[in-house]
Amino acid sequence: MPNTIIYDDHCPMCTFQMRLVTWLDWFGSVRLLPMSDPGAAEQAGEITREELLAQIHCLTPSGRIERGARAFRWLGMRIPMLWPMSLLLWVPGVIWIAEIVYKMIARNRFVISRLFGCKTACAIVPERKPRES
Repeated sequence: MPNTIIYDDHCPMCTFQMRLVTWLDWFGSVRLLPMSDPGAAEQAGEITREELLAQIHCLTPSGRIERGARAFRWLGMRIPMLWPMSLLLWVPGVIWIAEIVYKMIARNRFVISRLFGCKTACAIVPERKPRES
């Protein structure tokens, strides 16, 4: 079972990032689950809706939950094109800075999306459907 990413699909920036992930995830190691999906609440378990809206969550096959910048670090180790970012986030102290920056961006993501012209899902990156197995 792949890692499951629960994200806010009503956020243009979050949707844009997840579209990028679909293009970079060559090995199918990530399953994207938008919050609007009825199965998201079930998958999230005890994670509240407010927590899900506050930051991205990665649910690992072992049951571990990674949030925010740590979710990107976890994800980066599973997607080859993201290894450089992930390795940087493993440098001592960098993850704490990344979490502060992540939280600032997450709190202002709708404003940032409007500033960059992303009104829906940032059409720069087309949606990619997963391959049928």
